[in-house]
Amino acid sequence: MGDWAGRTAAETAAAVRAKEVTPREVVAECFARIERLDGRIGAFRTVRAEAALAEADEVASRADLAELPLAGVPVAVKDNLAVRGESHRDGSAATSDAPATEDHVTVARLRAAGAVVVGLTNVPELCVFGTTEGVFGTTRNPWDLSRTAGGSSGGSAAAVAAGLVPVALGNDGMGSLRIPAANCGLVTLKPGLGVVPAGIGNGDWFGMAENGPLATTVEDLRLVFGVLAGSAGGPAPQEAASRRIAVALRSPLVGVGVSRPYTTAAREAAGVLARAGHQVRRAEPPYPLSLGVTALRHWTAGTAVDAEGLDRARLARRTRVHAGLGRRFVGSVRTGDDRERLRARLTPFFTEHDVLLTPALARRSPEAGPWHERGWLRNVLANTAYSPFTPPWNLTGWPAMSVPFGTLPSGAPCAVQLVGRAGTESVLLELAEELHKRRPWPRTASMVDS
Repeated sequence: MGDWAGRTAAETAAAVRAKEVTPREVVAECFARIERLDGRIGAFRTVRAEAALAEADEVASRADLAELPLAGVPVAVKDNLAVRGESHRDGSAATSDAPATEDHVTVARLRAAGAVVVGLTNVPELCVFGTTEGVFGTTRNPWDLSRTAGGSSGGSAAAVAAGLVPVALGNDGMGSLRIPAANCGLVTLKPGLGVVPAGIGNGDWFGMAENGPLATTVEDLRLVFGVLAGSAGGPAPQEAASRRIAVALRSPLVGVGVSRPYTTAAREAAGVLARAGHQVRRAEPPYPLSLGVTALRHWTAGTAVDAEGLDRARLARRTRVHAGLGRRFVGSVRTGDDRERLRARLTPFFTEHDVLLTPALARRSPEAGPWHERGWLRNVLANTAYSPFTPPWNLTGWPAMSVPFGTLPSGAPCAVQLVGRAGTESVLLELAEELHKRRPWPRTASMVDS
């Protein structure tokens, strides 16, 4: 055994292209690790052992093997995206278990690049909440098994953080990539509107939801993001330049406090970037006082649209209440007026600054448990209290990243968020690379092996 389950996607693909290892050997080691560890973590809803090994053999026989950017790389896919031959349940007993006849376009791009889909990962019902649990089990943070991995891409994040796969596919409608990435010590990028094909649920939550990768290194993130965006190799690294970086520590949502570990992480990350030659200063974006109400209206309305046609009796109570509240907002949200006003309000700030640096979260994630059996208000308050920094950038449609930085008192990872104006994904990746080089983070959680 070559410990291929612990290698990065870039390392794995290079070894497969050089024929140092076969895709079957890589995928088989991946499944051995899943079998050993996932019973404690709950990352996967379904594992495609037999089908994935057959697909690994197909990759090995491809005439273009030497040119595939993800040759033989095992990937996990969030369970709200179609994988040919598999059902995608969206975390719900109310959805169909009929297998998909075609891959989602992002899955097709991963496979075309040589990746092998090993399974579909757990999500909260209809991908609504920032914790991952429900009828298909509870997903735990591999760094702290008493805590949720976050959501809604919680299963994908947990799979990568535990070293079950080197990279995974998720999506983000109100923070659903960045929240679990921050909890699990991963780097992720929510792209701006239209950069990566969306096609999520019934209308991409009015254009707020975006697909993106979860990874342990910026190199892997750049590689997979490039495949998803249809640009081989990913966006070209930027020439070294001094960026104007604003550091904001206050919550965008009125009444939500931010715990010291997260403000400390943002301050220290700002110091690292300042010493690297960037122009860094404290500056708070002019968030409107109504931002919390706007976010809630869009969050619930997106769920209302996704719940259309489903048997309400088979939905969890928190989902029914969320969708019921959102139905009254669908019409007004669909116009996009609130989102346009927010963009107009924040655009001058991003004219003055190239990038915004904030804490990724306000506090550590809630305890893992049956949140789907608890009341709607309790869920909403728990989510809002720990993840207030992510929703504004879905509303604006601008790119945002979560980057590991520092540790919590428990030893679990801490993280910061980087935000840019439309079209600045490459700038955010450049800054994340600088943080990674100057303050490296551990790639995977060791405690799951203990």
